[in-house]
Amino acid sequence: MQKHRIFAFLVIQGLLLLASPSQAQFQNGNQSTLLTLPLISQRAVTVQRVGVTDITITYHRPLVNGRQVWGAMVPYGQVWRAGANQNTTIEFTDPVTVEGKPLEKGIYGLHMIPGEASWTVIFAKASTAWGSFTYDQAEDALRVTVKPQTTDFYEALTYDFDQLKPDSTVVTLKWEKVAVPFQVAVNVNEIAQQSIKKQLRGLAQYTWDGWNDAATYVLETKGKPEEALRYVDRSIQNEERFENLETKSRILAALGKKEESKTALDTALDKGNAIQVHVYARGLQAQKRQDEALEIFRKNAKKNPDHWVIHSGLARIASAQGDFAGAIKELKLAQAGAPDQQKPQIDGLIKRLEAKQDINK
Repeated sequence: MQKHRIFAFLVIQGLLLLASPSQAQFQNGNQSTLLTLPLISQRAVTVQRVGVTDITITYHRPLVNGRQVWGAMVPYGQVWRAGANQNTTIEFTDPVTVEGKPLEKGIYGLHMIPGEASWTVIFAKASTAWGSFTYDQAEDALRVTVKPQTTDFYEALTYDFDQLKPDSTVVTLKWEKVAVPFQVAVNVNEIAQQSIKKQLRGLAQYTWDGWNDAATYVLETKGKPEEALRYVDRSIQNEERFENLETKSRILAALGKKEESKTALDTALDKGNAIQVHVYARGLQAQKRQDEALEIFRKNAKKNPDHWVIHSGLARIASAQGDFAGAIKELKLAQAGAPDQQKPQIDGLIKRLEAKQDINK
């Protein structure tokens, strides 16, 4: 038995000697198979989230170390481990497309075939092998062909996530002066909505805010308003609040139900506290709906006359009418009752009014 172990150890050492010295533990090219020791090609993990999908690359980073890399240390036309030591792996937590081609979620061994004019990027179903020594094309999940690019010099092999967009990123291998990019795209809305449905089968189903967040997401990503309405009704069933009533108002408006939308909004404003209503009015100002905002400031003042934020709303009404002195008076009243963290912002508004500037613009 001991002889078999020694033989296996020597075979492994021999395989390691076939690899680049930059991948080895010891100067003679060997690497311990029994001990965890520092590696010359150090391990790295890089992660990028696109939507709710995580892309994780785990790899070891060989160094150039003054050698010719492409066409020499890494031959053209041969399958390469795209790193050092054991398999470079790439994991997708949801289905993706790579260079426009579909790939299921999972962990893949990442291999490449370098070429002077084009590279083949391989996603192998086997992800636990040592390097590419036992690579089998029959285990490919996907192959794509990409064009290499020139880049700044990278001493250590690096994977970066470039050109990040809401639904895609470009994964780029960079080593020496060569960059090899491939695009990964995600159907963000479809995956997010599938995730929402799963999450709402857990503890989130018993709260108002989980259902309200789901309704808001569907509405704001141009999903089906009928589905958003079902979500928000579940939220209101759990607990009727300003937030979900306001959301329902927007959903009903999207469905073209103007009267029902107005009724839901009126109920929301009646239920909301002074700050919630004030923030809602400020949101209308951000949407350039000034007249509606000023009317809500007035209603809020009648309902909550003693709250400090009311004076801020009244200041905005006075400022809109050109009454800067009146607006300053209201802001000073607001400042007297405002939390400390709000006072610097109010100071800034007062200075603008003293300069005869409308604080609503």
